[in-house]
Amino acid sequence: MNAKSDDKKVREAGIVIDQTLVNDVSQGVSIRLINGKQRSSAVKLDKAALNDLREALAEVLEKEDA
Repeated sequence: MNAKSDDKKVREAGIVIDQTLVNDVSQGVSIRLINGKQRSSAVKLDKAALNDLREALAEVLEKEDA
């Protein structure tokens, strides 16, 4: 979620990443967008999408650490 703001034009927004576990074994990861009080439907990520997400997060975190 984005940071709280006193600006009335700024709404809560962000993403939710959920991992489904069954007997401590991952069954998949889904992502949904949040815009104000609305939430999108969950989209299950396949292996290629998960790898892309991992690479993108690593790049961002690498820049943050520099």
